[in-house]
Amino acid sequence: MTEPGEVDLRHHGDSEVGDGLADFAVNVRAGTPPDWLAERIRASVTGLAAYPDPRPARKAVARRHGRSAEEVLLTAGAAEAFVLLARVLTPHRAVVVHPQFTEPEAALRAAGHDVERAILGKDFTLDIVRQEVLVPDDADLVVIGNPTNPTSVLHPAAAVAALARPGRTVVVDEAFMDCVPGEPETLATRLPPGIVVIRSLTKTWGLAGLRAGYVLADPHLIGRLAEAQPLWAVSTPALAAVEACSTPEAVAEAEAWAVELTAERDRLAAELSARGLYVVPEARASFLCLCVPDGLGIRALLRQRGYAVRRGDTFPGLGSDWLRIAVRDRASNDRLLDVLGELGI
Repeated sequence: MTEPGEVDLRHHGDSEVGDGLADFAVNVRAGTPPDWLAERIRASVTGLAAYPDPRPARKAVARRHGRSAEEVLLTAGAAEAFVLLARVLTPHRAVVVHPQFTEPEAALRAAGHDVERAILGKDFTLDIVRQEVLVPDDADLVVIGNPTNPTSVLHPAAAVAALARPGRTVVVDEAFMDCVPGEPETLATRLPPGIVVIRSLTKTWGLAGLRAGYVLADPHLIGRLAEAQPLWAVSTPALAAVEACSTPEAVAEAEAWAVELTAERDRLAAELSARGLYVVPEARASFLCLCVPDGLGIRALLRQRGYAVRRGDTFPGLGSDWLRIAVRDRASNDRLLDVLGELGI
């Protein structure tokens, strides 16, 4: 266990982009939303005079994961879900497993909770043996990402589920789970007692600006979160997107993209590893995490050449030699590799 250090928990990939830079910093799928989804969102604008009705989208999410509608709360992105949980839960000992997305810890701290950090080792993978050592028995709130941002590691579902025990809430951030073909390690369809799953449409469907996500949990907790949520928090266009992206056809399209992503990500990882870089093994999301000597210096040089990558030192458990690189199409990835080669990498 480590106590909080001075890191900027509010620094995210969007802070890295702009000024015409090629974006390898934000983990949103390029070329999205697809035309059919954009049309559904545009069509929803005709209903803006009415207050949003979340019921159809809520039912669609429930069907998509084999849950009841009472186990679903729609949110303005995953970020709102973290804020709602921080407002509703009253943990005596909250533990965030790092490295991971920093917004859950930031939300807990903003709500006045003390937070401890459990730092995973170099391969950043949770297993059943390790989690018993990593997380103290009296922790009553544990937060973990799966697959984890920024490491791209997919933890075994059994190891994550084993974190649960009476009196403890385990929050699993599955914002990148649809990057994994077949989603074999998701807990969304199983939802063991004490487990809360958070999902997002931002990454796969290119909807960061729309704010669309949801929470899956037991009906009692969903009810408490709903009471803490502002009225009509999810807009009509966002609800239309949630409903559309939860259909079997949309899920199949996301699956096909995940298969293509897997092949290109593995190729890019192999290219980087062949140059002697440490790439976190077994990456399963839409980005790679790698250790580069003088990572901040390399980041600055890449910016000079028109490329934005995500610095790693704002993730607890990483440092200034770490970078996160989004996986793009083959041609874009090759151009980045060429520039890295020019820098001697």
